[in-house]
Amino acid sequence: MPTTYRAQMITRPGGPEVLQTVDLPILAPGPGELRVAVCASGVGATDLTMLTGNYAFAPKIPFIAGYEIAGVVEALGADVTGFRVGQRVAALTVYGGFAERLVRGAEHFVPIPDEVSDVEAVAVILNYVTAWQMIHRVANVRAGQTALVTGAGGGVGTALLQLLRLADVKTYGAASARKHALVAGLGATPVDYHLGPIDGLIHAREPAGVDFVFDAVGGANIGPCLRAARRGGMVVGYGFMAADSALAKARMFWDIFVGARLRGRIGKFYGITLLYRKNAKPFREDLPKIFALVAGRKVSPVIAATFPLLEARKAIELLATGSVEGKIVLTCD
Repeated sequence: MPTTYRAQMITRPGGPEVLQTVDLPILAPGPGELRVAVCASGVGATDLTMLTGNYAFAPKIPFIAGYEIAGVVEALGADVTGFRVGQRVAALTVYGGFAERLVRGAEHFVPIPDEVSDVEAVAVILNYVTAWQMIHRVANVRAGQTALVTGAGGGVGTALLQLLRLADVKTYGAASARKHALVAGLGATPVDYHLGPIDGLIHAREPAGVDFVFDAVGGANIGPCLRAARRGGMVVGYGFMAADSALAKARMFWDIFVGARLRGRIGKFYGITLLYRKNAKPFREDLPKIFALVAGRKVSPVIAATFPLLEARKAIELLATGSVEGKIVLTCD
Protein backbone atom coordinates (compact mmCIF):
# COMPACT_ATOMS: atom_id res chain seq x y z
CA MET A 1 0.00 0.00 0.00
CA PRO A 2 1.51 3.36 -0.98
CA THR A 3 1.88 6.07 1.64
CA THR A 4 1.37 9.05 -0.69
CA TYR A 5 -0.92 10.00 -3.58
CA ARG A 6 -0.74 12.51 -6.39
CA ALA A 7 -3.08 15.43 -6.89
CA GLN A 8 -3.50 18.52 -9.06
CA MET A 9 -3.35 21.60 -6.85
CA ILE A 10 -4.26 25.20 -7.68
CA THR A 11 -1.19 27.00 -6.36
CA ARG A 12 -2.09 30.62 -7.18
CA PRO A 13 -4.80 32.53 -9.07
CA GLY A 14 -4.43 32.33 -12.83
CA GLY A 15 -5.08 30.06 -15.78
CA PRO A 16 -4.42 26.36 -16.44
CA GLU A 17 -0.70 26.89 -15.83
CA VAL A 18 -1.28 27.25 -12.06
CA LEU A 19 -2.22 23.57 -11.73
CA GLN A 20 0.73 21.71 -10.20
CA THR A 21 1.22 18.04 -9.40
CA VAL A 22 1.80 17.49 -5.68
CA ASP A 23 2.39 14.43 -3.51
CA LEU A 24 0.30 14.20 -0.35
CA PRO A 25 0.18 11.65 2.49
CA ILE A 26 -2.56 9.03 2.42
CA LEU A 27 -4.67 9.51 5.54
CA ALA A 28 -6.95 7.12 7.36
CA PRO A 29 -10.63 8.13 7.21
CA GLY A 30 -12.04 9.60 10.40
CA PRO A 31 -15.33 8.65 12.06
CA GLY A 32 -18.16 8.70 9.52
CA GLU A 33 -15.77 9.09 6.56
CA LEU A 34 -14.76 7.04 3.54
CA ARG A 35 -11.41 6.97 1.78
CA VAL A 36 -11.94 6.45 -1.92
CA ALA A 37 -9.43 5.57 -4.64
CA VAL A 38 -10.46 7.92 -7.44
CA CYS A 39 -10.95 6.32 -10.87
CA ALA A 40 -12.34 9.31 -12.77
CA SER A 41 -12.87 13.01 -12.18
CA GLY A 42 -14.97 15.45 -14.19
CA VAL A 43 -13.72 18.71 -15.72
CA GLY A 44 -16.16 21.57 -16.16
CA ALA A 45 -16.66 25.31 -16.45
CA THR A 46 -16.62 25.76 -12.68
CA ASP A 47 -13.01 24.58 -12.65
CA LEU A 48 -12.10 27.59 -14.78
CA THR A 49 -13.71 29.88 -12.21
CA MET A 50 -11.86 28.14 -9.38
CA LEU A 51 -8.53 28.85 -11.04
CA THR A 52 -9.17 32.57 -10.65
CA GLY A 53 -9.82 32.22 -6.92
CA ASN A 54 -13.30 33.71 -7.31
CA TYR A 55 -15.48 30.66 -6.68
CA ALA A 56 -17.57 31.16 -3.54
CA PHE A 57 -17.78 27.49 -2.55
CA ALA A 58 -14.07 26.63 -2.77
CA PRO A 59 -11.49 27.09 -0.01
CA LYS A 60 -8.75 29.67 -0.28
CA ILE A 61 -5.91 28.91 -2.65
CA PRO A 62 -3.95 26.62 -2.52
CA PHE A 63 -6.39 23.71 -2.81
CA ILE A 64 -7.01 20.64 -4.96
CA ALA A 65 -9.42 21.21 -7.84
CA GLY A 66 -12.07 18.76 -9.04
CA TYR A 67 -15.85 19.01 -8.75
CA GLU A 68 -16.96 15.36 -9.02
CA ILE A 69 -15.47 11.88 -8.81
CA ALA A 70 -16.16 8.21 -9.37
CA GLY A 71 -14.05 5.71 -7.46
CA VAL A 72 -13.77 2.65 -5.25
CA VAL A 73 -14.10 2.57 -1.47
CA GLU A 74 -10.66 1.83 -0.03
CA ALA A 75 -11.23 2.25 3.71
CA LEU A 76 -14.11 2.87 6.13
CA GLY A 77 -13.99 5.15 9.13
CA ALA A 78 -15.62 4.27 12.43
CA ASP A 79 -19.43 4.20 12.52
CA VAL A 80 -19.81 4.01 8.72
CA THR A 81 -22.70 1.82 7.59
CA GLY A 82 -24.16 1.06 4.18
CA PHE A 83 -20.80 0.92 2.37
CA ARG A 84 -18.11 -1.73 1.94
CA VAL A 85 -14.49 -1.82 0.82
CA GLY A 86 -14.35 -2.39 -2.93
CA GLN A 87 -17.71 -0.74 -3.61
CA ARG A 88 -17.92 1.72 -6.52
CA VAL A 89 -19.20 5.15 -5.50
CA ALA A 90 -19.68 8.66 -6.85
CA ALA A 91 -19.67 12.07 -5.18
CA LEU A 92 -20.22 15.75 -5.84
CA THR A 93 -16.99 16.95 -4.27
CA VAL A 94 -16.98 20.63 -5.40
CA TYR A 95 -13.20 20.57 -4.84
CA GLY A 96 -10.64 17.84 -4.13
CA GLY A 97 -11.53 15.59 -7.04
CA PHE A 98 -8.35 15.99 -9.11
CA ALA A 99 -6.54 13.46 -6.96
CA GLU A 100 -5.79 9.77 -6.67
CA ARG A 101 -7.39 9.60 -3.21
CA LEU A 102 -10.26 11.42 -1.51
CA VAL A 103 -11.47 11.37 2.10
CA ARG A 104 -15.00 12.71 2.72
CA GLY A 105 -18.01 12.06 4.89
CA ALA A 106 -19.90 8.93 3.87
CA GLU A 107 -23.09 10.96 3.39
CA HIS A 108 -21.62 12.49 0.23
CA PHE A 109 -21.29 9.19 -1.65
CA VAL A 110 -23.80 7.41 -3.89
CA PRO A 111 -23.31 3.80 -5.12
CA ILE A 112 -22.65 3.32 -8.85
CA PRO A 113 -24.51 0.46 -10.59
CA ASP A 114 -22.40 -2.22 -12.25
CA GLU A 115 -23.87 -1.31 -15.66
CA VAL A 116 -22.45 2.23 -15.49
CA SER A 117 -18.75 2.80 -16.22
CA ASP A 118 -16.58 5.17 -14.19
CA VAL A 119 -16.36 7.62 -17.09
CA GLU A 120 -20.14 7.57 -17.61
CA ALA A 121 -20.76 7.98 -13.90
CA VAL A 122 -18.51 10.99 -13.45
CA ALA A 123 -19.92 12.61 -16.60
CA VAL A 124 -23.46 12.69 -15.19
CA ILE A 125 -22.89 13.69 -11.56
CA LEU A 126 -22.86 17.45 -12.08
CA ASN A 127 -24.24 17.90 -15.57
CA TYR A 128 -27.20 15.54 -15.53
CA VAL A 129 -28.32 16.20 -11.97
CA THR A 130 -28.19 19.92 -12.79
CA ALA A 131 -30.30 19.33 -15.91
CA TRP A 132 -32.71 16.96 -14.14
CA GLN A 133 -33.34 19.31 -11.25
CA MET A 134 -33.87 22.33 -13.50
CA ILE A 135 -36.33 20.36 -15.62
CA HIS A 136 -38.24 18.51 -12.92
CA ARG A 137 -37.73 20.46 -9.68
CA VAL A 138 -37.60 24.06 -10.98
CA ALA A 139 -39.51 24.16 -14.29
CA ASN A 140 -41.79 21.14 -13.73
CA VAL A 141 -42.10 20.61 -17.48
CA ARG A 142 -44.95 18.69 -19.09
CA ALA A 143 -45.07 16.63 -22.28
CA GLY A 144 -45.87 18.72 -25.33
CA GLN A 145 -44.33 21.93 -24.05
CA THR A 146 -41.50 23.83 -25.76
CA ALA A 147 -38.03 24.83 -24.58
CA LEU A 148 -34.89 26.64 -25.67
CA VAL A 149 -31.47 25.52 -24.40
CA THR A 150 -28.52 27.90 -24.81
CA GLY A 151 -24.99 26.50 -24.70
CA ALA A 152 -26.63 23.37 -26.11
CA GLY A 153 -23.38 21.69 -27.12
CA GLY A 154 -21.80 21.81 -23.66
CA GLY A 155 -21.93 19.36 -20.79
CA VAL A 156 -25.14 20.56 -19.15
CA GLY A 157 -26.58 21.55 -22.53
CA THR A 158 -26.31 18.05 -23.97
CA ALA A 159 -27.76 16.65 -20.74
CA LEU A 160 -30.72 19.04 -21.01
CA LEU A 161 -31.37 18.00 -24.61
CA GLN A 162 -31.45 14.31 -23.75
CA LEU A 163 -33.61 14.69 -20.66
CA LEU A 164 -36.04 17.09 -22.36
CA ARG A 165 -36.42 14.57 -25.18
CA LEU A 166 -37.29 11.90 -22.62
CA ALA A 167 -39.86 14.30 -21.14
CA ASP A 168 -41.41 14.73 -24.64
CA VAL A 169 -40.62 18.45 -24.78
CA LYS A 170 -40.08 20.10 -28.18
CA THR A 171 -36.62 21.63 -27.80
CA TYR A 172 -34.48 24.15 -29.63
CA GLY A 173 -30.73 24.08 -29.03
CA ALA A 174 -28.72 27.27 -29.53
CA ALA A 175 -25.17 26.44 -30.60
CA SER A 176 -22.55 27.32 -33.19
CA ALA A 177 -23.04 25.71 -36.59
CA ARG A 178 -20.26 23.16 -36.06
CA LYS A 179 -22.24 21.70 -33.14
CA HIS A 180 -25.55 21.43 -34.99
CA ALA A 181 -25.11 17.76 -35.90
CA LEU A 182 -24.64 16.97 -32.21
CA VAL A 183 -27.71 19.02 -31.22
CA ALA A 184 -29.88 17.39 -33.87
CA GLY A 185 -28.63 13.95 -32.90
CA LEU A 186 -29.85 14.56 -29.36
CA GLY A 187 -33.36 15.29 -30.58
CA ALA A 188 -33.41 19.11 -30.68
CA THR A 189 -33.77 21.65 -33.49
CA PRO A 190 -30.45 23.48 -33.89
CA VAL A 191 -30.46 27.29 -33.83
CA ASP A 192 -27.36 29.21 -34.92
CA TYR A 193 -27.02 32.13 -32.51
CA HIS A 194 -24.56 33.80 -34.89
CA LEU A 195 -27.44 34.56 -37.30
CA GLY A 196 -29.11 37.13 -35.05
CA PRO A 197 -30.68 37.79 -31.63
CA ILE A 198 -31.93 34.54 -30.13
CA ASP A 199 -35.41 35.93 -29.44
CA GLY A 200 -35.93 36.75 -33.13
CA LEU A 201 -34.66 33.32 -34.19
CA ILE A 202 -37.05 31.60 -31.79
CA HIS A 203 -40.10 33.73 -32.64
CA ALA A 204 -39.57 32.87 -36.32
CA ARG A 205 -40.27 29.25 -35.30
CA GLU A 206 -42.53 29.73 -32.26
CA PRO A 207 -44.42 33.03 -32.76
CA ALA A 208 -45.69 33.16 -29.18
CA GLY A 209 -42.32 32.12 -27.74
CA VAL A 210 -41.29 28.97 -25.92
CA ASP A 211 -42.55 27.77 -22.55
CA PHE A 212 -39.07 27.52 -21.01
CA VAL A 213 -35.58 28.84 -21.62
CA PHE A 214 -32.60 27.20 -19.92
CA ASP A 215 -29.77 29.72 -20.21
CA ALA A 216 -26.14 28.92 -19.46
CA VAL A 217 -24.74 32.15 -20.88
CA GLY A 218 -26.11 34.88 -18.62
CA GLY A 219 -24.87 38.44 -18.89
CA ALA A 220 -26.51 40.39 -21.68
CA ASN A 221 -28.04 37.18 -23.02
CA ILE A 222 -30.71 37.16 -20.30
CA GLY A 223 -32.72 39.93 -21.98
CA PRO A 224 -33.09 38.12 -25.34
CA CYS A 225 -33.86 34.88 -23.48
CA LEU A 226 -36.71 36.59 -21.61
CA ARG A 227 -38.09 37.85 -24.92
CA ALA A 228 -37.77 34.35 -26.41
CA ALA A 229 -40.08 32.99 -23.70
CA ARG A 230 -43.84 33.39 -24.07
CA ARG A 231 -45.79 35.56 -21.66
CA GLY A 232 -46.11 33.51 -18.50
CA GLY A 233 -43.14 31.40 -19.57
CA MET A 234 -40.04 30.77 -17.49
CA VAL A 235 -36.32 31.48 -17.91
CA VAL A 236 -34.02 29.35 -15.75
CA GLY A 237 -30.52 30.81 -15.54
CA TYR A 238 -27.49 28.78 -14.49
CA GLY A 239 -23.75 28.75 -15.11
CA PHE A 240 -23.60 32.33 -16.39
CA MET A 241 -20.47 32.07 -18.50
CA ALA A 242 -20.79 35.64 -19.82
CA ALA A 243 -21.19 37.36 -16.43
CA ASP A 244 -17.53 38.32 -16.08
CA SER A 245 -17.81 41.37 -13.81
CA ALA A 246 -19.67 42.48 -10.70
CA LEU A 247 -21.68 44.96 -12.76
CA ALA A 248 -22.63 42.30 -15.32
CA LYS A 249 -23.74 39.96 -12.54
CA ALA A 250 -25.81 42.67 -10.85
CA ARG A 251 -27.55 43.57 -14.12
CA MET A 252 -28.12 39.91 -14.90
CA PHE A 253 -29.78 39.12 -11.58
CA TRP A 254 -31.91 42.25 -11.92
CA ASP A 255 -33.08 40.97 -15.30
CA ILE A 256 -33.88 37.52 -13.89
CA PHE A 257 -35.74 38.58 -10.77
CA VAL A 258 -37.16 42.00 -11.70
CA GLY A 259 -36.96 42.35 -15.47
CA ALA A 260 -38.67 39.00 -15.97
CA ARG A 261 -41.64 40.05 -13.85
CA LEU A 262 -41.93 43.37 -15.65
CA ARG A 263 -42.09 41.48 -18.96
CA GLY A 264 -44.72 39.05 -17.70
CA ARG A 265 -42.26 36.15 -17.46
CA ILE A 266 -40.93 34.08 -14.56
CA GLY A 267 -37.20 34.25 -13.82
CA LYS A 268 -35.40 31.59 -11.79
CA PHE A 269 -31.76 31.06 -10.85
CA TYR A 270 -30.40 27.55 -10.31
CA GLY A 271 -27.12 26.66 -8.61
CA ILE A 272 -26.50 23.02 -7.74
CA THR A 273 -23.79 23.69 -5.14
CA LEU A 274 -25.88 26.18 -3.19
CA LEU A 275 -28.80 23.76 -3.13
CA TYR A 276 -26.58 20.82 -2.22
CA ARG A 277 -25.09 22.67 0.74
CA LYS A 278 -28.53 23.64 2.00
CA ASN A 279 -30.02 20.17 1.57
CA ALA A 280 -28.22 17.22 -0.01
CA LYS A 281 -31.30 14.98 0.00
CA PRO A 282 -32.59 15.98 -3.48
CA PHE A 283 -29.16 15.26 -4.99
CA ARG A 284 -29.02 11.84 -3.32
CA GLU A 285 -32.52 11.14 -4.66
CA ASP A 286 -31.85 12.31 -8.21
CA LEU A 287 -28.39 10.90 -9.00
CA PRO A 288 -29.62 7.26 -8.71
CA LYS A 289 -32.41 8.14 -11.18
CA ILE A 290 -29.79 9.35 -13.65
CA PHE A 291 -27.65 6.26 -13.09
CA ALA A 292 -30.72 4.11 -13.83
CA LEU A 293 -31.28 5.97 -17.12
CA VAL A 294 -27.64 5.43 -18.10
CA ALA A 295 -27.78 1.75 -17.08
CA GLY A 296 -30.94 1.33 -19.16
CA ARG A 297 -29.32 3.19 -22.11
CA LYS A 298 -32.08 5.81 -22.05
CA VAL A 299 -29.40 8.54 -21.94
CA SER A 300 -25.74 8.46 -22.90
CA PRO A 301 -23.41 11.21 -21.69
CA VAL A 302 -21.44 12.87 -24.47
CA ILE A 303 -17.73 12.46 -23.71
CA ALA A 304 -15.62 15.07 -25.46
CA ALA A 305 -12.22 13.74 -24.37
CA THR A 306 -10.42 11.86 -21.61
CA PHE A 307 -7.03 12.73 -20.14
CA PRO A 308 -4.84 11.14 -17.47
CA LEU A 309 -5.11 12.88 -14.10
CA LEU A 310 -1.62 14.34 -14.40
CA GLU A 311 -2.62 16.04 -17.68
CA ALA A 312 -5.36 18.09 -16.02
CA ARG A 313 -3.75 21.26 -17.35
CA LYS A 314 -4.24 20.08 -20.95
CA ALA A 315 -7.85 19.22 -20.18
CA ILE A 316 -8.50 22.70 -18.75
CA GLU A 317 -6.78 24.30 -21.74
CA LEU A 318 -9.07 22.38 -24.09
CA LEU A 319 -12.13 23.38 -22.08
CA ALA A 320 -11.11 27.04 -22.24
CA THR A 321 -11.21 26.99 -26.07
CA GLY A 322 -15.01 26.79 -25.99
CA SER A 323 -14.97 24.08 -28.66
CA VAL A 324 -15.82 21.17 -26.34
CA GLU A 325 -18.88 19.06 -27.11
CA GLY A 326 -20.05 17.35 -23.93
CA LYS A 327 -17.86 16.41 -20.96
CA ILE A 328 -14.10 16.16 -20.39
CA VAL A 329 -13.02 13.43 -17.96
CA LEU A 330 -9.73 12.77 -16.14
CA THR A 331 -8.87 9.14 -15.40
CA CYS A 332 -6.56 7.57 -12.82
CA ASP A 333 -4.60 4.35 -13.21
